[in-house]
Amino acid sequence: MVWAGRQSPDADHERIAARAVRTCRVDAAGASMTPMDAKALVAVLALAAFWTAEHLLPATVAGRARAGHDLLNLALGALNVVSGVALAVFVLPQPGRGGGLMGVLGSIGPGATVVALVLFDLWMYAWHRANHAIPFLWRFHRAHHSDTALDSTSAVRFHPGEGALSVLARLPVAWALGMGIEHLVLYESILFPVVVFHHSNVRLPVRLERVLRMLIVTPPIHRVHHSPLRIETDSNFGSVLTVWDRLARSLRAPSHAVPRFGLDQLADRSWHSPVGLLSTPFRWAGGRVG
Repeated sequence: MVWAGRQSPDADHERIAARAVRTCRVDAAGASMTPMDAKALVAVLALAAFWTAEHLLPATVAGRARAGHDLLNLALGALNVVSGVALAVFVLPQPGRGGGLMGVLGSIGPGATVVALVLFDLWMYAWHRANHAIPFLWRFHRAHHSDTALDSTSAVRFHPGEGALSVLARLPVAWALGMGIEHLVLYESILFPVVVFHHSNVRLPVRLERVLRMLIVTPPIHRVHHSPLRIETDSNFGSVLTVWDRLARSLRAPSHAVPRFGLDQLADRSWHSPVGLLSTPFRWAGGRVG
């Protein structure tokens, strides 16, 4: 039926329905990326970028079968992601939690977030030192230090037990700072590229590296931390900023090229299989106990 001066009700309904479909399609196509999506994208891009860079500009020539080493580290990293996400769903602060230090500093706007992120990096420094100083934590953390070939994939070589303990230990810190999950995701989106960078086997211009190390941890600084010599392993604990090592006098500038990496007690190949890595905290390795 043709309606005088206007379309029929059926035509109106069809037009409205068509508009709704178009709107849904636009919304679906243009939906904003969630913080977790952005974090995952940053992680993938960082790994890909530095993995490529260390092939083009390697600091040291690797005399090993890289594929097996990298796949093992990445598999351990994937296991950490799965277990970390599962744990985070239940225990991490909710978005916009408020309160804590950020609530007190709310009047300074974005500056409150910056203060919280910097202080959280201080916590990460303290947590890293604790992993070296407390025997129970070191049993898990040594899976990371057992890597004998430092490169970008070493950044994800952590025992899942250490990952779970880290999530639980940061809760009271996040609460005290008033951080919600979106603030933690923001910090980790900064943290991960820096961690991949300072583990990578990338050669940097000397002047550029010296400038960068004034602010963030660089590969030469972190290679000292992965030396098998305990006096060097127990230094350079910073995750993002080097200021904490400077203030605590735990910064050891690279005075020589680290000839090798890993832990002498965990040099046997049995420690470097999937089973060996996962069982590391529960096996006696001799030597260091703390």
